[in-house]
Amino acid sequence: MIRVLLVDDQPLIRSGFRAFLDLEDDIEVVAEAANGQEGLELAGKHLPDVALIDIQMPVLDGIETTRRIAADPALAGVHVVILTNYGLDEYVFNALSAGAAGFLVKDIEPEDFLHAVRVATRGDALLAPSITRKLINRYVSQPLPNTTGQGLEGLTGREREAVVLVAQGLSNDEIADHMVISPLTAKTHVNRAMTKLHARDRAQLVILAYESGLVTPRNS
Repeated sequence: MIRVLLVDDQPLIRSGFRAFLDLEDDIEVVAEAANGQEGLELAGKHLPDVALIDIQMPVLDGIETTRRIAADPALAGVHVVILTNYGLDEYVFNALSAGAAGFLVKDIEPEDFLHAVRVATRGDALLAPSITRKLINRYVSQPLPNTTGQGLEGLTGREREAVVLVAQGLSNDEIADHMVISPLTAKTHVNRAMTKLHARDRAQLVILAYESGLVTPRNS
């Protein structure tokens, strides 16, 4: 059973998501919160698999809530998915940097919403390649500090190649085709790179690839 925490200051939004999720046999909404502080407390109490968190909330906003969840070892199994009304707004990259597994626009199609919840639970990539590319184009187009190579020394050549491809927005299947390996081997390279770089998830791996200088907007 996938355990979900809903954190949104709009009761109608929460009730709508809850009613929809409760129709699924493999998903259970374990708690609801009206602000980030409540959400943080309920995350510690219920240890959900997925926390669906709105960005803009009173008391504690979604970005700071995400940051605190990601920083708490006791909540390592909680995968944060940010909810937004605005698509690729200025908050999204900050949310991913804070530790979110990905984000969803609130007018998402129902089947895509359910798929995202299940994907986040598995710890796989929540960001579709198209979304990753948009993030790259919009948020990582400015020059970054000169930190080339930082933290990358422990990666093998194939792992570095896989990280570059992840940062370019490729899925595991596309990485496998590009590297002429099986999808399972591609996933293994990505997962090992995440472990070595202490990346919480694939979204964090994209950010680290750019921040380390492994990938630049010019070669994305």
